[in-house]
Amino acid sequence: MAKTIAWGITGAGHFLTSSFEIFSQMKSEYDIRVNTFLSSAAEEVVRMYGLEQELEKISCGEYLEEVFLETQQGKSWPKTGRFLLDKYDALVVTPATSNTVSKIAHGTADSLVSNAVAQAVKGGVPVYVVPVDIAGVVISELPYGIAREKCQKCDSCPPKDNCPNGAITDQIDLLKCSGCGICKDLCNYNAIKGGPVELKVRDIDARNVEIIKELEGISILEKPEDIPLIMDEI
Repeated sequence: MAKTIAWGITGAGHFLTSSFEIFSQMKSEYDIRVNTFLSSAAEEVVRMYGLEQELEKISCGEYLEEVFLETQQGKSWPKTGRFLLDKYDALVVTPATSNTVSKIAHGTADSLVSNAVAQAVKGGVPVYVVPVDIAGVVISELPYGIAREKCQKCDSCPPKDNCPNGAITDQIDLLKCSGCGICKDLCNYNAIKGGPVELKVRDIDARNVEIIKELEGISILEKPEDIPLIMDEI
């Protein structure tokens, strides 16, 4: 019998692409349905990284394979009530921003994903959280941006002229960017970049992760690649 997994996505770039890769892999290897819940920030970040079409392949839109957007759910989050109705085998939150981790750690349920976590625990649905900030230093992947020191401010700018979303002026408007990468390929001066950056994890974020580890019904996973390991548990 097919298992149904709820997937909560929050607004982090770190672990985002690998989370998509893991869920795509799991769809091909297991008999599962994936119902996705996106925070308002995740809606923007998924678009920035050019992953909207990949999401449609994971959650096709049929019953219990829908994509629920926070901006379309109102403030009562009615769809999270499903966690009380024995609809899901697990809720996986990946990537989980430090903001969402803080909400979970302290019992706040004022967003679509944090409310999904609260309802899942109340309904006895196991919750697995993949925080982007656990401890030490993390290497995160940035969306596309223009390196001012390399930009030649060309009168005729191929990236700007060919951007399908009109997202480029002297910088890239990430709220319009779809992450297609056309601009990067068209810049003759290699002025458009997106890539790894080293980030220090705040001590308060690390403490919140430790708090979650002690909460009933919630488990911490260190990376998206650990998600398939839960399939034998649910």
